[in-house]
Amino acid sequence: MRSTPSRRATATGALIAAAALLAVGVQAGTATATPSDTAAAATAGAKFGALAKQLSPSQRAELIREADATKADTAKELGLGSQEKLVVKDVVQDNDGTTHTRYERTFAGLPVLGGDLVVKESKSGATQSITKASEVTSSQLKAVDTKADIAPTVAEKQALGLAKADGSKKTEAEQAPRKVVWMAQGKPQLAYETVVGGLQEDGTPNELHVITDATTGAKLHEWQAVHNGVGNTQYSGQVTLGTSGSYTLTDAGRGNHKTYNLNRGTSGTGTLFSNTSDVWGNGTPQNAETAAADAHYGAAETWDYYKNVHGRTGIRGDGVGAYSRVHYGNNYVNAFWQDSCFCMTYGDGSGNAKPLTSLDVAAHEMTHGVTANTAGLIYSGESGGLNEATSDIFATAVEFYANNASDKGDYLIGEKIDINGNGTPLRYMDKPSRDGMSKDAWYSGIGGIDVHYSSGPANHFFYLLSEGSGKKTINGVDYDSPTSDGLPVTGIGIDKAAKIWFRALSTKFTSTTNYAAARTGTLAAAGELYGATSAEYKAVADAWAGINVGSRPGDGGEPNPGGKVFENSAKVAIPDRGSAVTTSVNVTGVTGNAPSNLKVGVDISHTYRGDLVIDLVAPDGATFRLKNAQLGDWAANVVETYTVNASSKVANGTWKLKVQDLYYGDTGTINAFKLTF
Repeated sequence: MRSTPSRRATATGALIAAAALLAVGVQAGTATATPSDTAAAATAGAKFGALAKQLSPSQRAELIREADATKADTAKELGLGSQEKLVVKDVVQDNDGTTHTRYERTFAGLPVLGGDLVVKESKSGATQSITKASEVTSSQLKAVDTKADIAPTVAEKQALGLAKADGSKKTEAEQAPRKVVWMAQGKPQLAYETVVGGLQEDGTPNELHVITDATTGAKLHEWQAVHNGVGNTQYSGQVTLGTSGSYTLTDAGRGNHKTYNLNRGTSGTGTLFSNTSDVWGNGTPQNAETAAADAHYGAAETWDYYKNVHGRTGIRGDGVGAYSRVHYGNNYVNAFWQDSCFCMTYGDGSGNAKPLTSLDVAAHEMTHGVTANTAGLIYSGESGGLNEATSDIFATAVEFYANNASDKGDYLIGEKIDINGNGTPLRYMDKPSRDGMSKDAWYSGIGGIDVHYSSGPANHFFYLLSEGSGKKTINGVDYDSPTSDGLPVTGIGIDKAAKIWFRALSTKFTSTTNYAAARTGTLAAAGELYGATSAEYKAVADAWAGINVGSRPGDGGEPNPGGKVFENSAKVAIPDRGSAVTTSVNVTGVTGNAPSNLKVGVDISHTYRGDLVIDLVAPDGATFRLKNAQLGDWAANVVETYTVNASSKVANGTWKLKVQDLYYGDTGTINAFKLTF
């Protein structure tokens, strides 16, 4: 760890103020794309020094330049091998001078997917922490043979076949297969990444990424790079828009964000909206400018939210605006973000009567861009669910921030689009399972379902952290949020909750972050902003426990106040594809049988937890399965609290945690085993 003087000089210069807003759209009601009081409220109680500094694009560029100039030294200090190089992706600096530098990695000139990391450095230059997407040693990377055994055409054929199943008619890859080192699943190996374009079955653009083992030709992973989402299709009332003096939808005060008319097309940029006056639309979907006004307004509010609340100027933090495309396709009921075009695209909904251009849709899609340029959460598995949830979380935060009388802030997603045809929302953050598909709480197989449904637990966490559990009415909407452990959660308000999530996203999360790591990251963020003994820190832990991720602080750290705790923190190595190992606790002084809600705390470090089978063994030898092996569960580590109905077993005696690694290639350690009666 370094204690040398800082390599980075803090950039100076005045922050650039946003230009004045110029134009109006015509709809009932009044709202403006200006900062609200929530920006100040969000910082209330937070440590000023721990808050991100609002950097101008030039200040951010200078920090990146300085980090780039010293990246070789950083790689050496991190213990990377001679063939490993760092690539600076982003830099966040706090008011106290703490710097969070996000790096991607290469090996022998090849991109290392899942090799990203974040280095936290004090103002004096001392390294305080390193967060890695994958805990892989340089020796493991040295063992990767960069010579492929299969031809790129094999990988391309595989990718085209998978894309065809999604509706793409492409006969060749959008991008030729490129060699990469695939490390996102723990074990580094040479692979090909192939990207296939075209359109999916519902008309959504296709950017399917397929990872193929360069030795065997087997598919290792796939994900869709076009991030879909839906939201309100009702308008936001009469709003102020940023336009150019020549009456085009070009927002000069927000990175020259532009809004284009695709006029039912599905490719290209379309035509920039222009007019003979600064009045846009008439409030009806029949007028093409109406959807444009909504999309343009949503982009402005989202820009302002990230800038005024989180100090981020633009999606990439570089002051450059994305662009919007409206009137995509025919009867297209969706909206999406694409990294490749750095743009948001909106369909006009069923019958082309309900454009998906509302405020929360814009915020949802733009947030996919922010996520891509910060944590880069891979859009599949648990990280994909967290990616989707992040967009829902900040869509909700922007809706509250805008304080628009025509579209009040709520914790419902798509409540006005009526996509179900019965007036119900698309998603519910207070109890996600109300939509019939989303999950309320984490479980070991959640990474295997669609990311729009595996996002449910994180959405639920954010609601609990913001508003707390139980019944309540907010802005005229009734909520009733349960917890998986049956215990209450006290909310801290949406402004503080959003501050914590954004800090974790921008300085703690990596491309492979799963639910357990998200808990760790948000607790670290809450500790930095409000202190590790604060009510905010406790609320974060309680809210995670409320969705079955981790335990609650106090009373032994378990979600059973007053219960007796028995713990063994002796480390036990888990052999790679070896015999089962155990660790045990001796329970004494508990009368009668074990409870029906026995809490089993498990803390295991492992580079590929999908290899692991975990059982609780009672004193009489009976076993309770806590976790099955699951090859698709490619994240690292198991840090969970399981609930077991052990009421048929006598409490006193020796209880064991049994762990077995069923497959080759990964190792780990049991760090702790805890029972709470």
